[in-house]
Amino acid sequence: MEEKNEGQLNIELTEDIAEGIYSNLAVITHSNSEFVLDFIRVMPGIPKAKVKSRIIITPEHAKRLLAALADNVEKFEQDNGRINVQPENPEFPMNFGGTMGMA
Repeated sequence: MEEKNEGQLNIELTEDIAEGIYSNLAVITHSNSEFVLDFIRVMPGIPKAKVKSRIIITPEHAKRLLAALADNVEKFEQDNGRINVQPENPEFPMNFGGTMGMA
């Protein structure tokens, strides 16, 4: 007989979601009732970037996400060293800093 743990959440992760979506740019906007997080993939030499995923959360969940992310970054840096961040408002490199090749 299965024992049920009160307060435990059973989370299902399907195969397609488990693969994840690569994003190298995030745009965050908000209203008085929600935060919208758009995750975007910018590719070299392509002037148009597509939103690959949009997450909409409440302000309370946004604050919880901020705290959880800060906690995880701190733990990562303890294990792997400080994460270097580029200066604020850098121009996003459309060629990713490399040369444009031809095939």
